[in-house]
Amino acid sequence: MPTRSETLLKAAALRAVFEGQGAAVVEPPILQSAETLLDLYGEDIRARAYVTSDALRGEQMLRPDFTVPVVQMHMAHGADPARYTYAGEVFRRQEHDPSRANEYIQVGYEVFDRTDPAAADAEVFALISDALAGLPVRPVTGDIGVLMAAVDGLDTTDRRKQALMRHIWRPRRFRALLDRFSGRVPMPATRAALLAGEVSSAAPLIGLRSTAEIEARIAALQEDAATPAISLKQVQLIEALLDVRASMPHALSRLHDLAVDMPQIGRAVARVVAREKALRARGVDADDLVFEASYGRASMEYYDGFVFGFRAVARADLPAIASGGRYDALTRRLGQGDAIPAVGGVMRPGLMLELEAAR
Repeated sequence: MPTRSETLLKAAALRAVFEGQGAAVVEPPILQSAETLLDLYGEDIRARAYVTSDALRGEQMLRPDFTVPVVQMHMAHGADPARYTYAGEVFRRQEHDPSRANEYIQVGYEVFDRTDPAAADAEVFALISDALAGLPVRPVTGDIGVLMAAVDGLDTTDRRKQALMRHIWRPRRFRALLDRFSGRVPMPATRAALLAGEVSSAAPLIGLRSTAEIEARIAALQEDAATPAISLKQVQLIEALLDVRASMPHALSRLHDLAVDMPQIGRAVARVVAREKALRARGVDADDLVFEASYGRASMEYYDGFVFGFRAVARADLPAIASGGRYDALTRRLGQGDAIPAVGGVMRPGLMLELEAAR
């Protein structure tokens, strides 16, 4: 295992590479507002973040990543375009796997640029790929935006689309909702009883919800129960999309085929095509680059477009050595309506040193 000093030296060297690309060095505070993170991720964030409190500032969290504070800083007073780099600790609670680090060094590169999003995607990917050259890692790419476009184009209610959108990053919950909305699974007995009027909403109140909120929820469930099921064809198309995993040229061929029956994904697929060309222009061998339509859905909650990761070839036990993606919507949420196309990636210098030592 590399020492902390060795990891910090490696991190400084990687950050220097990004500085050489014109990136400004930033050092966000280790303590971050819990309110902001809870607003973005919901209560789920508590399961993987260290939470503390401050008499003046309220709930705080040890920095789970750099992207959110960097976006906040940029949207408050950043130049346009802008490039940033950083190196420092991030903290993640580990409740199920004690072998995984709960504190580690992360090095990142973030690009805020309206000019050419595809070129910016390729820039971030290529720079990180070059930094990993010689290591036994394998890249995989994807695009959350294609699935988002497919969901947005479903012939169903906005309420159902919003529910599916919220759970894109929770594959099991997404699948369960899709099965329920398409009528492939029966309604739970408890819900059927509630909608049939066999359960009263006039029971004693327990918790924070008011009677009005409970009745509004019941009304929403009744409305949903009366909504026609999503067609089997549309569900099968979503499933076919999620099954796309191939080299970039073959994946694009499959995406173009699916776009014939799902024209709503056409613009998102065009962005993948533009990115492939930009990657080739950067010297990336796109013929050997894997595109996986479902990639990033279990761990990249704020990404809404391009996603990528580099995994160790012979070390399935290790987390991603590097990962990243596009997060345009995050800039809109943290910019109070203002937005700018943004993409970034992070690297784990400690894991890189482990792989170097094993060569």
